[in-house]
Amino acid sequence: MHERMNRVTDHRTHAGDGGRPFGPAPTSRPDAFVVGLEHVDRTHAAVVGGKGAHLGELFDIPGIRVPTGFCVTTAAYRRMVAEVASIDPLVDRLAGLGSGDPDDLRRLSARIRRSIEEVAIPDEVERAIAAAVARLGDHLAYAVRSSATAEDLPTASFAGQYDTFLNVVGVATLLQQISRCWASLFSERAVAYRMRNGIDHRTVEMAVVVQPMVFPTASGVLFTADALTGNRRVASVEATFGLGEALVSGMVAADQYRVHNGKLLDTKVAAKQVVVRGSPDGGTRVEPLEPSLQTQPVLTEQQAVRLAGLGRRIESQFGCPQDIEWCLDEHGFQIVQSRPITTIFPVPEVDDEANHVYLSVGHGQMMTDPMTPLGLSVWQLTSPAPMRIAGSRLFVDITDHLSSASTRMATLETFGKSDPLIRDALETLLARDDFIPMGPDGSPDLPPPSRARTEPIEADPAIVTELIGRNRASVAELQREIETRSGSELLDFVLADIGELRSLLLDPQSRQSVMAGFEASWWLDDKLAEWLGEENAAAVLSLAAPNNVTAEMGLALLDVADVIRPHPEVVSFLRSVQDDEFLDQMAGLGGGKEAGEAIVSYLDRYGMRCVGEIDIARPRWAERPSALLPMLLSNLDNFATGERERRLERGRRQAEAKAQELMGRLRPLPDGAEKAEQVAGMIRRLRTFIGYREYPKYGMVSRYFIYKQALLAEADRLVGGNVLPVIDDIFFLTFNELHDVVRSRRADHALIARRRADFRAHGALQPPRVLTSDGETLHGTYQRDDLPAGALVGLAVSGGTIEGRARVVHDMAEADLEPGDILVTPHTDPSWSPLFVTIAGLVTEVGGPMTHGSVIAREFGLTAVVGVEGATRSIRDGQQIRLNGTRGYVEIMSGRDAPPETVS
Repeated sequence: MHERMNRVTDHRTHAGDGGRPFGPAPTSRPDAFVVGLEHVDRTHAAVVGGKGAHLGELFDIPGIRVPTGFCVTTAAYRRMVAEVASIDPLVDRLAGLGSGDPDDLRRLSARIRRSIEEVAIPDEVERAIAAAVARLGDHLAYAVRSSATAEDLPTASFAGQYDTFLNVVGVATLLQQISRCWASLFSERAVAYRMRNGIDHRTVEMAVVVQPMVFPTASGVLFTADALTGNRRVASVEATFGLGEALVSGMVAADQYRVHNGKLLDTKVAAKQVVVRGSPDGGTRVEPLEPSLQTQPVLTEQQAVRLAGLGRRIESQFGCPQDIEWCLDEHGFQIVQSRPITTIFPVPEVDDEANHVYLSVGHGQMMTDPMTPLGLSVWQLTSPAPMRIAGSRLFVDITDHLSSASTRMATLETFGKSDPLIRDALETLLARDDFIPMGPDGSPDLPPPSRARTEPIEADPAIVTELIGRNRASVAELQREIETRSGSELLDFVLADIGELRSLLLDPQSRQSVMAGFEASWWLDDKLAEWLGEENAAAVLSLAAPNNVTAEMGLALLDVADVIRPHPEVVSFLRSVQDDEFLDQMAGLGGGKEAGEAIVSYLDRYGMRCVGEIDIARPRWAERPSALLPMLLSNLDNFATGERERRLERGRRQAEAKAQELMGRLRPLPDGAEKAEQVAGMIRRLRTFIGYREYPKYGMVSRYFIYKQALLAEADRLVGGNVLPVIDDIFFLTFNELHDVVRSRRADHALIARRRADFRAHGALQPPRVLTSDGETLHGTYQRDDLPAGALVGLAVSGGTIEGRARVVHDMAEADLEPGDILVTPHTDPSWSPLFVTIAGLVTEVGGPMTHGSVIAREFGLTAVVGVEGATRSIRDGQQIRLNGTRGYVEIMSGRDAPPETVS
């Protein structure tokens, strides 16, 4: 704790001058009931709450004026709570509620608030508050603001969740409002917000900030980053006349100012009909605004620029973009609150001042959820691409590709084919010539993915067989070798094996084989569209192609259902399973042994998979086999025995029939025999190599699971040695940090706790496709005008047109699907393929023609549109929708619960 004087200054505003002129006595001790704001800083949040700590920090910034005042500390709150015997059991009950209990939450939080408001403030607390008021002035009006310990954090702001009272007159009224601030800790909004952010209600306390009331001519909010785009170099100002309550409550529209690098970019003056001012008897009142002011700008250009400059000083003090509340009086600007902006996406850290452009890795991997630090670092060790981390996501720096004339157009062309939204976002950015100027041609380390042909490779199935065999042998050797390793030797071994994994992923013949399938698909779609007007022909021609391990995974679960189906006792048991121990409980059931063996056999081959599998920390099916049950039960309910073989045979027949049809249409054309021969050759290449596209990732995920099992065993030893309190702490360390912990037997527990909180908070952020070093997020738009009115546009990846019931699914384990449904979800990865057995169509918010979801959608013959921005928000679960997978759009046809129907 800092040593500062235990005193409260007079009611005058304090202009920060970089020092604390009031002496060194310790005023922020945990047992003090009142402390002067000028004696605290951000390190005292446990004593004065987030708001109080941030206000105290402002006193250290030269040129920043802050109304002085005092804080009723968390010690006073604890002393008050000690008088409420019923509060602890009530808070314990509240902590035990889930998000699915809104009525109980409402009732419990209301009871706790009443208990707090009805208790008398303890005498010693009341005396401390009255003395502080007397020193400032009994005749003054005050602003009384809640300041919770879990408030104004970098990961959770709690903006607007707690109570504020303005123009409070008289000590008795002030004491009453302090009680109401304490009670607002359990407002329904605040309780729900804590639940969403994983904050235990029992760990939070409330302080209260009390300051002499400022009666400004104008007030408002300043964001030191653009609230819409995230650009850190653009400050946004909202302003209105009088008190800011008019702005916060939505009674008036605000004037808006945007300032970029000290220059006013633009101004929007709103029509302001009313103003909020203080009432003579206390409180506030709404008055009509003088007609002469209603369309007058609240701030001059100079004032807006000056305010933005003050914001930059505050931002520099706190080290992150700030959401600042300000007032303007005859002496200038005063700051009454500053908190971190938690809603904008973080920026990757770099060691230079140059402009950078980053592309989201998650959009290419169909996994835009946050990743743990261990998952991020293992992926970085696996990939050769230059990656940066922001918001617990990975981004590739493509600045060099965009600044070189020889690679800029190739980069744009590549992403135009794979994700038109990325291309549009990049073109929007490059239209600003000053951000990434064209430089001399260079040789970037990482060539962009391209549709340019690789070295030719023979369409020989033996090549794929050999590649798969080599990969399997390598994984088996890893499994044997890793079992004898522990400690630092284990971490060294895993690091060396990641090098082996990289060599397999970058193997020239493997990459040629993957690209051969892509190129055959592109060639067939291009040429058959040109020669025959045939769209998306490769989707049908690739049906039931061999060696597609992801498609096989979805179909293999049908075989498991076939084993279980004859045993009704097992089926009934599986419908009631509540945990992951069910396999041990099946042995005594009729048919339980056979059913258990079938599930275990499936897990032996595919148990390393899971949703978000590129993050090594994600729980695998082998660890949580209950995640498979919804899909397994769906197969039992919707399909008859032998469905796997029927589907494979149907796919093979469709592909063969399509090939014959195309040959028949090609031969009568000019040079038809030659064209038919070329197409036949490309179909052979397609069916030889397109399935292998899925295998390298399967091999990678197989290794990841082996690494994970070994690292968890090491974590168990760390817990046994009291180095870590819980096993999954390792997921919040990078690989190198974990290596250091294993070597030193010491861990930074505060770092792990911060990482957990960041990871949880980052889950609420939506990563952009394109991100700049200025923090600007660009999502891109589709440049199309050929669609039906109101259609949701996306990328056509698997043809056909169907109508059906939309099933909006965010968690695969909660999917409730029936044949003919259209799955609508943010993203899919290979683990979703068992669901594809049931559905008729797929809509995702991210993805491209060659991402896993698209490839498997074509393999299963689904109609699919990907890259539909906001699909899960625009489409309601149960609505009837029409999906056009040939032209790439979705139409909403009707309301909820319409029956599914196939159009074509």
